[in-house]
Amino acid sequence: MDDTSKAGIGTKVIHAGQRPEPITGAVMPPIVTSSTYAQRSPGEHTGFEYTRSHNPTRYALERMVAKLEGSDLPEELDASCGGFAFSSGLAAIGCALELLDAGSHVVSMDDVYGGTNRQFQRVRKRTQGLEFDFVDMTDMSKVERAVRPETGMVWIETPTNPTLKVVDIAAVREVVKSKAPNCLVCVDGTFTSPVNQRPLEHGADIVMHSVTKYLNGHSDVVGGVLVTGDPELAERVRFLQNAVGSVMSPFDSYMTLRGIKTLAVRIRQHNASAQEIAERLEKHEMVERVVYPGLSSHPQHAVHRKQTAEGGGGGGMITFFIKGGLAEARAFLEAVRVFTLAESLGGVESLIEHPAIMTHASVPAEMREELGISDTLIRLSVGVEETADLMADLDRGFEAAKGAGTSAVAAGV
Repeated sequence: MDDTSKAGIGTKVIHAGQRPEPITGAVMPPIVTSSTYAQRSPGEHTGFEYTRSHNPTRYALERMVAKLEGSDLPEELDASCGGFAFSSGLAAIGCALELLDAGSHVVSMDDVYGGTNRQFQRVRKRTQGLEFDFVDMTDMSKVERAVRPETGMVWIETPTNPTLKVVDIAAVREVVKSKAPNCLVCVDGTFTSPVNQRPLEHGADIVMHSVTKYLNGHSDVVGGVLVTGDPELAERVRFLQNAVGSVMSPFDSYMTLRGIKTLAVRIRQHNASAQEIAERLEKHEMVERVVYPGLSSHPQHAVHRKQTAEGGGGGGMITFFIKGGLAEARAFLEAVRVFTLAESLGGVESLIEHPAIMTHASVPAEMREELGISDTLIRLSVGVEETADLMADLDRGFEAAKGAGTSAVAAGV
């Protein structure tokens, strides 16, 4: 089924960019592990020369994600319709940065994934001479002040990791393009997946996903993807993908494509469970504050609703601040059993973590403090288990946290 342009997202995640394998009729693209391909005559081939450059399994995945994100580049113009798969999300970000000349100026959302912050500040500043300004893009006046005529890229993460700020992509683009027409607007949409949000529809030039998370959805693949609907930009990214070489393997491409087949039904469950849990957490006596885009209390709830794709929701990520201090947070995290204490997110299993110690430990302490990534901040990745079981597990953690507080008082701490 090649033409899914008018189909719903639940149909697209199964059929977009896919067709039966022509030799056997296999309905699932096979894993093509060959590193090289026979040529009939020097330079005369079937469109495949070397797997770093071309691979049918990777192409199938890339076409799928491109079409889910709304790229309308035809396969006749670009082999993967503007989608490009990499060995990790950070490799995809690295390729995007290679679009910039040395010494370029980049404006980044202040609250981004710790690995993104690390690559920007501790690698690309030194190796590429890039200049980064980190600003809160929920405030358009700050974006206005930060963007210069020579700014080469604006990096948006929305919702952000881990404080779940929501950035108005269209509003940022309008400001950026008015001041720097050639500036690339890039969006990390990992937390939403194309089911909940499609940044190209709001004016983004490039969308990035860590496919490790929701797209694959089963915590058994590491990968990343870039998508663009601009043919000239797609040509530049294709050159860089091949030149830098950090491509996704055929096996991981196959595994991710298999995971995407259930993306729509998974995201609907993530959305429903997280919404119910967030609403219950807001009323819990041990919770100081809950941050979740689907709650009316979220500062950018109106932006979230405007930007959410039809049929989308608040996502599966919840951030909350537990009452007390590090002792209560640690006791809570050690007591849960259905939630697994682990980094990453977006899998079918529910995960829980402490960003200040785990995923964002590489972010400078002063920056964590400024962003509000405190010792009491806990991040949930709500999976697809029974919602009642997840809430009961959280209640177990809260009981342990209460005990931690009581013990601290008794000990005179």
